[in-house]
Amino acid sequence: MSNRNRLTVYILLALVLGIAAGHIAHENMVKEGAASFADYLSLISTLFLRLIKMIIAPLVFSTLVVGIAKMGDAKDVGRIGAKALGWFIFASLISLSLGLVLVNLFRPGDGLSALLPAAGATSGVSASSLTLKEFVTHLVPTSIVDGMAKNEILQIVIFSLFFGTAAAAVGERAKPVVDALDGVAHVMLKLTGYVMNLAPIAVFAAVTAVIAKSGLEVIGQYGIFMAEFYFGIVLLWAVLALLGFLVIGPRVGRLLSEVRGPTLLAFSTASSEAAFPKTLEGLERFGVRNRIASFVLPIGYSFNLDGSMMYCTFASVFIAQAYGMQLSIGTQITMMLILMLTSKGMAGVPRASLVVIAATLNQFNIPEAGLLLLLGIDQFLDMARSATNVVGNAIATAVVAKWEGELDAPSEKDVAKAKLA
Repeated sequence: MSNRNRLTVYILLALVLGIAAGHIAHENMVKEGAASFADYLSLISTLFLRLIKMIIAPLVFSTLVVGIAKMGDAKDVGRIGAKALGWFIFASLISLSLGLVLVNLFRPGDGLSALLPAAGATSGVSASSLTLKEFVTHLVPTSIVDGMAKNEILQIVIFSLFFGTAAAAVGERAKPVVDALDGVAHVMLKLTGYVMNLAPIAVFAAVTAVIAKSGLEVIGQYGIFMAEFYFGIVLLWAVLALLGFLVIGPRVGRLLSEVRGPTLLAFSTASSEAAFPKTLEGLERFGVRNRIASFVLPIGYSFNLDGSMMYCTFASVFIAQAYGMQLSIGTQITMMLILMLTSKGMAGVPRASLVVIAATLNQFNIPEAGLLLLLGIDQFLDMARSATNVVGNAIATAVVAKWEGELDAPSEKDVAKAKLA
């Protein structure tokens, strides 16, 4: 078994053990003791995520600048960027539409009057950071150091686009800088390998903490809603895989195999950011050339969050249903188009999906208190969203590479490794 597959098995085992340990803790501790135990355990997963996040900024900056500089032509950057954004918009519409269709088909909000909070209750989720003014002014960093310190991926991408384009225009005089950043990228990927060895411990701690605090009852109480949402996620994966198949052919199966480790990590930690470095490695193993992978993937993390977008329409209409509000098809389509815009760049916002939903509910006079229905199970829903974001971005990057003729055939060495795996 390769090291990559061994790590995947360890993460999966940690996930199962975490559920069991959390259930035991929840059943054998008083409520306050279980909550305190969960808080202490969550420090381990928090530490792991902070280790991953300390890698993200230098990795995104170095790989993106090197990728653009190697393109050498601003026209190439514009063309590839246009293709990537075209796919992102198309995939976003599919994700949002699928969530809208399924929530109207299943109607999970009906019959929840017993659990419904008062319409005037506060959810504690602020929507103020989702205004158009905030989004536009957030695009360009006042200082790249500040953007990197806060891990604002979208700001880092914008600066990297300008920096990489300028480096390409300078030519040979910029070569030492580009070579140095190429070295930084390789060091960051090596560092990722070290940090990833801690992933099973972090996954065990995260899952144990959630179950110890909330118990398995919270899953049972909202079991139907969660089952319907997870069915939607599986259906979305199938649609994205089919679209990928239409462009890159049967190799889409191998692509999903290459990113199964990062996908499982994103699912276990409920963080797609945690999977970024390993997703980049998986794409390059698959045959996506570095200059495409390092350019498209970071942009996708801001503009192509398929799982999060499906959840936004699903959850928004679910809350309206719970309060007995009947939304016309026209209103729901308007809501979908607004979510299409407000969801872009959500990756840098804490509890991003909830913030976007809160902003949307306010615009359609749906009680924001409905978010309280979801807060208890949001961790479990976020696990599915994060994993889907990884899959969606991997397929998007491979598709753009295929369109650009930058998708290499797998080497004999890689094929042999895949067979052994």
